[in-house]
Amino acid sequence: MEIGYLGAFLMGLFGALHCVGMCGSIMGVLTFSLPTEIRKNPLRLMGYFSYYSLGRIISYVLAGALAGAFGAGLLFSISPQYGHSILLLGATLLMIAVGMYLAGWFPAFARIEKAGAPIWKKLEPLGRKLLPVSSPRQALLYGLIWGWLPCGLVYSALFIAVGQGGMLQGGVFMLMFGLGTLPAVWATGIFADQVMRFSRSPNMRMIAGLLLIVFALTGLIINW
Repeated sequence: MEIGYLGAFLMGLFGALHCVGMCGSIMGVLTFSLPTEIRKNPLRLMGYFSYYSLGRIISYVLAGALAGAFGAGLLFSISPQYGHSILLLGATLLMIAVGMYLAGWFPAFARIEKAGAPIWKKLEPLGRKLLPVSSPRQALLYGLIWGWLPCGLVYSALFIAVGQGGMLQGGVFMLMFGLGTLPAVWATGIFADQVMRFSRSPNMRMIAGLLLIVFALTGLIINW
């Protein structure tokens, strides 16, 4: 039960409260930028949300594949025999840090998001040119850019993807992480006000953080 694909999905799912806080305003802007006839049609609206998310997850998968390819060489260079165990320990500690951050016990963790600021500074103007979104193609392209938004949760998942053993494994890891974020992103687009209030609940954030910590520790105990 090491931090594998199930761990990636749960990390995205439990981290939903962070996703809502960070992406809620983006979803709000994207929703209200759509023509009225689309906003009033639930099926068409969900279609656009799906294109946004598809683009975002494609970006996650590409980044995960690069991280996995890098990690494959890193595992051997650290130690052919113990490299995997060392990265497993690092991934577990990182997931615990994410859990503490979600629970509100480690606010300094948010500083990790500054690492991606230079990349986002170059991509964000491209995203603005796609607004207002008026076609599925634009929604997909915006999603591809959105996937590179500086996010401590995504960066943490990418670090764990480094230890997955290869390009394919890293890509699949981030695919599962992206799928885990879908419920929160979709719900935010449809029920923005209610979901935003839910995400600010200290008790819910603490429960989500504790669940991540317990999962990470359980995996470490079983596999160490």
